[in-house]
Amino acid sequence: MAYDVVVIGSGPGGYVCAIKAAQLGLKVAVVEKRATYGGTCLNVGCIPSKALLHASEMFHHAAHGMDSLGVEIPAPKLNLEKMMAHKDATVKSNVDGVAFLFKKNKIDGLIGTGKIVAAGKVSVTAEDGSTQELETKNIVIATGSDVAGIPGVNVEVDEKVIVSSTGAIALDKVPQNLVVVGGGVIGLELGSVWMRLGAKVTVVEYLDTILGGMDGEVSKQFQRMLAKQGMTFNLGEKVTGVEKSGAGAKVTFEPVKGGEAQTIEADVVLISTGRKPYTAGLGLEEAGVALDNRGRVEIDGHYKTNVDGIYAIGDVVKGPMLAHKAEDEGVALAEILAGQHGHVNYDVIPGVVYTQPEVASVGKTEEELKAAGVAYKVGKFPFTANGRARAMQVTDGFVKILADKETDRVLGGHIVGFGAGEMIHEIAVLMEFGGSSEDLGRTCHAHPTMSEAVKEAALATFFKPLHM
Repeated sequence: MAYDVVVIGSGPGGYVCAIKAAQLGLKVAVVEKRATYGGTCLNVGCIPSKALLHASEMFHHAAHGMDSLGVEIPAPKLNLEKMMAHKDATVKSNVDGVAFLFKKNKIDGLIGTGKIVAAGKVSVTAEDGSTQELETKNIVIATGSDVAGIPGVNVEVDEKVIVSSTGAIALDKVPQNLVVVGGGVIGLELGSVWMRLGAKVTVVEYLDTILGGMDGEVSKQFQRMLAKQGMTFNLGEKVTGVEKSGAGAKVTFEPVKGGEAQTIEADVVLISTGRKPYTAGLGLEEAGVALDNRGRVEIDGHYKTNVDGIYAIGDVVKGPMLAHKAEDEGVALAEILAGQHGHVNYDVIPGVVYTQPEVASVGKTEEELKAAGVAYKVGKFPFTANGRARAMQVTDGFVKILADKETDRVLGGHIVGFGAGEMIHEIAVLMEFGGSSEDLGRTCHAHPTMSEAVKEAALATFFKPLHM
């Protein structure tokens, strides 16, 4: 059967690209190697981890956050099996939803491993070994990413004792000691899940700061909050070995700047050192598709590879490895393939860490503005001065806005606090329309709300806050 578009991979980039293309009148097929659609994000990533984050937060709140509100309840008891059932039900609902959307939009879904035979041809190998070949005008590579591992260290991940994020969302008991290798988003989110459920969590990070490229002030303050909650940090440490030891495992590391090595033992070790593009078995070399020096598929400004008719989006290409970035690229590419003018504004892509409190960021950090030589001004407002935050006992954190010193155009926004992942979007919308901090500060916000802290930070950027 001939198609206008064949998408390889049904993660957020792939399935959204397919749906948008079908909505624009194109004949579309999607090839997915898993038994269910949705890719890493829906099956073993974003969605199941958020289910466990929410459930563990509720458990912790019931144990520690109710008495002061006048709600007296017995100490809660953890039923991990039921919590995992909630996670699995959430995953099923989401992946079933994608299957429904494919059917609704008349998209042909094929379960099997896709391989590019040549421009315009994709072979699909089913689990039983049978193959079929699809003809298409356009091929979209949306195969996502895989666990990166530790550079220079051979680690045997069994998903029981030494685990990736996939195993960390499916443990059958709470570990007494959990070592997280990597202080990025995935490690901190999953580490916080098991810490709230009773594990002692130690983070070993190569850099001198957590959260990599996040705003420096934000990462420092956030680290203090996590340490106060009980998380231990070993920063500036290079992991040199991870191996099983008895019923658990041991992690050996040494200071990046030189010094003595040390070894710590754990029941479970989570390897969360980032992700790498997934291109194995796609036939890219045979098809002549070029990769860059980091193993990503090279594309031009319209997501086209060096081979006519072959395109790529999402984690497999340059840019932040975020589901919503992949989705926006999928929409843009579908519009381009339909003869329209798709576009993604890479300067306005929010990032969220779904811990408690949450961390959210959009646009530039102070470090980036300094490096670029941009003159800027800063406005900040703490949640300790916000009435709704006090009422809800969620006063940790602050809002920080960065604006151009001359024009007042907002260049970045950063929030640490309860619900930060929801509040960040008013800054994103403002930036999308080229708005100023004064525009935001003069926009009426409902009272009392957490979002008033965003308004106050904007007021602080162009003049003075009212409630500080």
